[in-house]
Amino acid sequence: MPRGFLLTTLVLLLSAALPLRAQVRVLDAARYHLGTEGFPEWQEFAGKKPHGRMLEVRFEAQRNDTEQTLLIRQRDVKQGWPVQLNGRRLGSLVTQETPLVHALAVPPGALRDGTNTLAILPPTAVDDIVVGEFRLVSASLKETLTQATLAVQVTDSDTKTPLPCRLTIVDADGGLAALLPGTPNQTNLAARPGVLYTRDGSASADLLPGKYTIFASRGFEFSVTTQAVTLVAGKTQSLALTICRAVPTHGWAAADTHIHTLTKSRHGDATEDERMQTIAGEGIELAVATDHNVHADYTEAAQRTRLSDRFTSVIGNEVTTKAGHFNAFPIQPGATVADFNTTNWNMLLLGIRATPGVQVIALNHPRDLHSGFVPLGPANFNSVSGAALRGQEFSFDGLEVITSAAMQSDIMLLFRDWFALLNHGHRITALGSSDTHDVSRFILGQARTYVKCADANPGAINVDEACRSLREGRALVSFGLLANIVVNDRFGVGDLALRGQRGVTAVVTVLGPMWVQADRVDLFANGVKVGEQRLLPVRGTTKARVAFKLPRLKHDYHLVAIASGPGVTAPFWETPRPYQPSSKVFTPRVLGATNPVWVDADGDGKFTSARAYSELLVKRHGTEATKLFPVLAAYDEAVAAQAASLCHAAGKDLRSLEFTHAMRDAARHVQHGWVSFAGTVR
Repeated sequence: MPRGFLLTTLVLLLSAALPLRAQVRVLDAARYHLGTEGFPEWQEFAGKKPHGRMLEVRFEAQRNDTEQTLLIRQRDVKQGWPVQLNGRRLGSLVTQETPLVHALAVPPGALRDGTNTLAILPPTAVDDIVVGEFRLVSASLKETLTQATLAVQVTDSDTKTPLPCRLTIVDADGGLAALLPGTPNQTNLAARPGVLYTRDGSASADLLPGKYTIFASRGFEFSVTTQAVTLVAGKTQSLALTICRAVPTHGWAAADTHIHTLTKSRHGDATEDERMQTIAGEGIELAVATDHNVHADYTEAAQRTRLSDRFTSVIGNEVTTKAGHFNAFPIQPGATVADFNTTNWNMLLLGIRATPGVQVIALNHPRDLHSGFVPLGPANFNSVSGAALRGQEFSFDGLEVITSAAMQSDIMLLFRDWFALLNHGHRITALGSSDTHDVSRFILGQARTYVKCADANPGAINVDEACRSLREGRALVSFGLLANIVVNDRFGVGDLALRGQRGVTAVVTVLGPMWVQADRVDLFANGVKVGEQRLLPVRGTTKARVAFKLPRLKHDYHLVAIASGPGVTAPFWETPRPYQPSSKVFTPRVLGATNPVWVDADGDGKFTSARAYSELLVKRHGTEATKLFPVLAAYDEAVAAQAASLCHAAGKDLRSLEFTHAMRDAARHVQHGWVSFAGTVR
């Protein structure tokens, strides 16, 4: 059948439901890979020659006296790509990597008689995208997208009550659908392409006629309901959907300690009112406002949107400096903002700590480059010993090990940094947070921290109790999974565990919703893997319960369990790509991690860090390899690495013949620890 006949038929079918005389023209049905040749952003584009850095589509048209609509399909858009028609800017592609259909208004007079040129212009940064299937509708944006209506009501299947939630709408091609919210009162709804957040489970949207799939979700703890629908022009399709709590988290409050708004941070796209919808819609119970260098307070917005019973808001501040970003909370209303021009960490942290009300300070996204500075980069931090390299104090309380809007290519990188800090003797709590500035580009609460505290009333969580638990390490990091650990049947995260007569038994439980799977559990002692278990897929919410038996050791150590599994590709909770990738290979993973259980293996009633043990050994036996290596054999790899750090600080050449010869007879774990630190020294 001739291609022209097919296009004509498609135009007639699409035009049938539009206002009188409106037509749909397929300007170009192809999809184009745009990027910089020789510099692929991801492995999928390696070896493929892009169409170019920019795209021009030429077509014949007549001048438009009224508004028309341009429909564009796009995916993997990370940077700003302007869209121009005949040199006139219509807008930009949506900065979102999830596939979607973008609708842009074509103002009167933008089209001209004869040949027209539609251009997709490149950003300055490297960004591989796929864009195409350009359609021009001879009707206004509102007329184009209000042909069919979807009305949805979501309730809790257990309580039969309306439920804040997220609705994700994708078309037959799997892209987030172009839509207009059908609810005029925006305090009840937050809408973006293919996404609606609703405060009470009730939402309506206007869309193009066609086949769609609807997902109803509410973050990590809830089930997901999926429904296929066909929307018909001129009609409203009503759906009644139910979801339910699936992951039991009693006694643990779901916290996102890193949240932004466009209103206060001045970038991103989520207004304060929209942010309230996303907090409630993703099931966050403790929401910390952390806009840049301002004490943000969401209390009024939560009351205005009638969502203050769904979560407890906490006044906070992301103190944003040229030498790192630090979240501080809670903060008393009216307090003075700390001096964010200070780059000396010791003075900066003292200033933040002096802010009235502050109980927790967290170092954010510590491996990200901002203002030419990487907080835990090799110029500032030894990633094996945990030592500061420029005299700065690590006096913060928490460290983001998972930031879902700023993921690392190596999902374990920040955990290794954290282990090094713990081994150096710092008591720092691992945190998960979103750092989202957007309604849907990065999902609020996708990475989160479960804090041990009373959570029966989400609107009245005791903030002091929650902050105390955070400082004490009574918290779990969740990014699609929830792992917990109990040592010798009685000691949990944050506890000092007493040694047992028969060694130590650590039982790790892994939970997650049915739409997530776990495939492994790893157990770390002083940051060294001492146990692992492969997991088979299960349909339930309990993914695993694994017991690890550890032999009796003579020295103390901290235990951390980490569970992981395949990433989520579904559009309602798609695992985000790395923010500043160090690899072109992207392998999405979900993860759940515990904070430490501190094992008092030497029985002295306190915890001794690997650093403290090594200091004692070096003091007693000196830095001579023949004397030091034999006594290190009774300790683990972490203690050996710390001993190497002390010898280096004392002026010893770790690669000298003295150490090279002694290494031959050293215990294997001593060799590993020594070599791991020596590898960080030039």
